[in-house]
Amino acid sequence: MIKVFITGASGFVGKHLIHALREEGKTKYDIYGTCFPDKPSLNEKNLFHLNIKSSKNLSKLINDIKPDWVFHLAAVSSVRRSWEKRRETLETNIIGTFNILESIRIFSPKSKMLFVSSSEVYDFNQGDKQKVTEKSPLKISNPYAYSKVAGEKLCEFYAEVEKLDVIIARPFPHTGPGQTEDFVCSDWAKQIAEIESGKKPAIIQVGNLDVISDYCDVRDVVKAYILLLKKGRRGEIYNICSGKVISLRKILKILIEESPMKNNIKIEKDQTKLRKVDMPVRLGSNKKIKNKVGWKPEISINCSLKDLLEYWRQRIC
Repeated sequence: MIKVFITGASGFVGKHLIHALREEGKTKYDIYGTCFPDKPSLNEKNLFHLNIKSSKNLSKLINDIKPDWVFHLAAVSSVRRSWEKRRETLETNIIGTFNILESIRIFSPKSKMLFVSSSEVYDFNQGDKQKVTEKSPLKISNPYAYSKVAGEKLCEFYAEVEKLDVIIARPFPHTGPGQTEDFVCSDWAKQIAEIESGKKPAIIQVGNLDVISDYCDVRDVVKAYILLLKKGRRGEIYNICSGKVISLRKILKILIEESPMKNNIKIEKDQTKLRKVDMPVRLGSNKKIKNKVGWKPEISINCSLKDLLEYWRQRIC
């Protein structure tokens, strides 16, 4: 039995990770986690309402559990929100990461930890068709990216100096059922579901449709996380991406084509949905994680978007 501790267990990715662990037949997992700001449901006895900025409460929990594996997902994860809530982003993503590393160092030094960073840390202005690798240059273009670079540096320090078994993942954009409307694919899917139910006019508000990104399904991403704690090497960084790109314009077209209202829907530019800084092309190399860990994406973007739209239909209708 492997004891698993997940920060941000009640979030979009956390829920999929718990499901993937429970569905895995070969290994049994004893799963614990933190939820914030939402409280855990009554049937989740091993999930605790805890803010990772509270070092005392976090340390006590780590000491009580002494997990074999730690998935550190908890974060302010929206770039847009990171501009609006800069202090909260830095405190949660940097101090929160420090707190969990310190808790592991003192109370559970044999734990193996996965730190979830982001592809937002990369400098994508290296040529439109160049795939960024784990060794590509970094560039801080928003508060969220800054917090993730700082978190990575903390993890590298604890891996090298304190000899903690910490691995860093850099997932590229991912989507799927359960994603919040803070993210572009889910925002559009929700708007379409609202249009279908008659709750809003047949107009989708959009930001910059010219961005081209490397997308994965969240269900593939959590499988990568699990494989990294099984096979990843201490102090190493791994991209999690598909290795191919799709434009936001094409994503919007796929979503609209799934709707019976497709012939009536209009598109309208909303200035509030534009980023301060946008990279035109975000393409990653997944060669390292394929070769070293044996992971590759399996779910198509069309399937991801169809399932995401159905998720919102069920919530709104």
